[in-house]
Amino acid sequence: MFNKQKGSKGKYMLKRRFLHREDWSRIIKRTYKEKEINDNDFVGYISLIQMHEVSKPLITKHLEQEICIVDNNYSWLQQLPLNEHYAITTMFTGAGEIIQWYIDITNENGVENNMPYMDDLFLDLIVFPTGEVIQKDKDELEEALNNKWITQQQYDLAYKTVNKVLEEVQEGKFKYFSMSSIHRNCLL
Repeated sequence: MFNKQKGSKGKYMLKRRFLHREDWSRIIKRTYKEKEINDNDFVGYISLIQMHEVSKPLITKHLEQEICIVDNNYSWLQQLPLNEHYAITTMFTGAGEIIQWYIDITNENGVENNMPYMDDLFLDLIVFPTGEVIQKDKDELEEALNNKWITQQQYDLAYKTVNKVLEEVQEGKFKYFSMSSIHRNCLL
């Protein structure tokens, strides 16, 4: 899911991804809103991409079933906490129901030229409203380390972060899930 790009010598490196995702050609007609939040619960940026029209649905396969995550009138809320090493994308149906949370483990979250970004560190978690969790792209993280596309410190950070998030998710303490609908409504 857009999590790596080739550098000048054909090697993979960290991908800086901006929240606006303007380079996503699948979306034909969209609305984008973004807001900076600085309160006791959240310090960072939230954004909402409303996909009014897409060229074709995006269907993924997890847990032995096909799951549509992009279609006409779907929306993606992105939460970018500046003091963490992850970013959360909550995917909503056209009716506003949560499909899944996609958690990108990041090397860094920040702002460049007034645009919020994340530097994706390969490893991801997908969490479903049913509580099921999928850990993704361990092989990509291993490949990145073996090929020296990332440092040992970045590799260790990815696993430290994913383990912390996984523990909070399993204990019901990952606060960003309960903020998803609130943040989405804030941008509608």
